Amino acid sequence: MTAAHRRRLGARHLILLALLALLGSAGTFAAVTGSASAHPSPSPRVTDPTDNHGHGGPSPADFADIRRARPDARPPRNQSSASTGTFTARCGRNENGHRNPDNFIVTPGVRNGAHHLHDYVGNLSTDAFSTDTSLRAAGTTCARGDKSAYFWPVLRLTGDSDKSDDSDESGTSGDSGEKEAEGRVLTPDSVTLTFRGSPAAKVSAMPEGLRAITGDAKAFTNGAKDARARWSCTGFADRHLTDKYPLCPRGSAVVRLLDFPSCWDGRHTDSAGHRAHLVFPDAATGRCGSGLTTVPQLRMELTYRVPKGPSFAVDSFPEQLREPVTDHADFANVMPTALMATVVRCVNEGRRCG
Repeated sequence: MTAAHRRRLGARHLILLALLALLGSAGTFAAVTGSASAHPSPSPRVTDPTDNHGHGGPSPADFADIRRARPDARPPRNQSSASTGTFTARCGRNENGHRNPDNFIVTPGVRNGAHHLHDYVGNLSTDAFSTDTSLRAAGTTCARGDKSAYFWPVLRLTGDSDKSDDSDESGTSGDSGEKEAEGRVLTPDSVTLTFRGSPAAKVSAMPEGLRAITGDAKAFTNGAKDARARWSCTGFADRHLTDKYPLCPRGSAVVRLLDFPSCWDGRHTDSAGHRAHLVFPDAATGRCGSGLTTVPQLRMELTYRVPKGPSFAVDSFPEQLREPVTDHADFANVMPTALMATVVRCVNEGRRCG
């Protein structure tokens, strides 16, 4: 190669490097400033930072045999004024794969604001930019026109399954010894959304637009004060764990139980911190505090068939290490007024509806 040829090649390399640097700077600028559009595009179903399941946790110590769990404390007894009915919202189990790492209640307008992936049922449009108006205009997976948004962090496989034939822990993934795909998101086998009554009072209608959260996504570092999720196995309805994932007997499925607060301040549909406007009743009596209105209590029950052993974990903020105590869920009420009235009648009249 001649000296002149080498000089021409060197010049071309310099030009190429300059162009790459310019493009990189432009991309960085766009990433920092974001779009100037007044109508941001929908959030992605999965983003790279969220779908990276390589952060730490859980450890084998975060699992416990459900058969060794103590029986639950007895719930409050029903009083003469109790509302004992239920209404079940039929919204599917996210067969359509509606998932994103947003949370329009806690971090509105922020893509990837949750830093972990959520499963959604109900409203088909739910993302970081959802509002009451956009939710009312969207479709839904729920029956009877319920456009409410129901969501929770996904459950993933961790790659720590025990496939040995002599294990008696849960799983129907087979004893073939095939390794499950680490990080794979599990679609629930069942999703039951039940609006329940109170052992101490009749219920009143939830206002449209009511936001509700249960649990604390940062309970590992914040402490367990607001932790509410309970873990169990099918066939063990009287036993639950709060700070451990359950190891279930063969043929039994993992259960996530998420109860929402049901004592409304009667004025606000949301509040700073998203808890003060809607709180839990007294644990001993089931009664709401003075000046609060009893509304139907939402219970989410999710079941999953998982491989044997400590093979799964809930998505979390990276620093929360996928601890079971961080499980949580969110709800925004967009039921038609007539449907909410039906819910209230069913619950107050002691009927089973849905």
